[in-house]
Amino acid sequence: MIQTLASADPAGFAGFEDIVDVRSPAEFAEDHVPGAVNLPVLDDDERARVGTIYVQESRFKARRLGAALVARNIARHLEEGLRDKPGSWAPLVYCWRGGQRSNAFATVLEQVGWRPAVLAGGYKTYRRRVTAALYDAEPDFRVVLLDGYTGVAKTEVLRRLEGLGVQTLDLEGLAAHRGSLFGALPGHPQPHQKGFESALLARIDGLDRARPVVVEAESSKVGELNVPPMLWKAMLAAPRIELAAPPEARARYLTCAYGDIIADPAALDDVLGKLPVHHGKERVAEWRTLAAVGDFTALAAGLIEHHYDPAYERSRRKETRPCVELVALDDLEPASLDAAATRIAESVERRSPST
Repeated sequence: MIQTLASADPAGFAGFEDIVDVRSPAEFAEDHVPGAVNLPVLDDDERARVGTIYVQESRFKARRLGAALVARNIARHLEEGLRDKPGSWAPLVYCWRGGQRSNAFATVLEQVGWRPAVLAGGYKTYRRRVTAALYDAEPDFRVVLLDGYTGVAKTEVLRRLEGLGVQTLDLEGLAAHRGSLFGALPGHPQPHQKGFESALLARIDGLDRARPVVVEAESSKVGELNVPPMLWKAMLAAPRIELAAPPEARARYLTCAYGDIIADPAALDDVLGKLPVHHGKERVAEWRTLAAVGDFTALAAGLIEHHYDPAYERSRRKETRPCVELVALDDLEPASLDAAATRIAESVERRSPST
């Protein structure tokens, strides 16, 4: 008899060698259980064909066609992706609702001699857990925010903190966006909101609740993605550690950090054209000229002075979260960032009740 897993908790998932998502590639791309592999029993076109026949012709014809397509696709997976699985293989299989697609796949696997299980309720069961954790629950961990003006290398310091063993949540990394107007990563579109939330919850599940977690101070959106309410609530109540550096050092850093968009003149010009209208046509034209002649450090300095810093100062006037430490740097060279990370790591550990 095929085993059924009733819940989508990480402890239950950990008992399986592999998690197999048999939904279509488009469904999988939108969101899936972290670590799952996609072995679709119907591809996107096949799923659409079956659905159309179901609605426009008859349920019987749709099921007959669907069964034939599913059988062919399962056979292909057996011959290709699953050919080297040992006889003891014990995967967890899920589809959209834990119905025909996952049960058909699991039945064949069982007949082969493997030991599959099916997630009851399928992806929808998993998604309910994500929603409950990120939208309905209260935060059960403590956040420390890494704050500072644009260009003070917060993301670089955050990565160094992780290397020092400090717990971190890299929202920009999970969202594939640097969190500003210029923050899109060329060639790397942002994930879907649901996929972002799945990746975020997987990180949160792995946190040690007895220790603080450092999160870069962001707005409630990273690019086009929303920070879920549970985490946003924790961030709103968090103390801040602020990084500071001279504007000229920040301009040089931004020129390096945003080298990818600098290398794409059309993309850079497009973003400059999206700057708020209050900058005025003359100033934006001046910035476009700096970009055209390759004076990117001067462009970064102008954006810092007239765009980024005024916006940050406006937000600071409304800030109610305490700044518990200011880390001022003379430059943003690697050695200085290393020293800043070490100091911040010590500050964060002092905030842990276990120390």
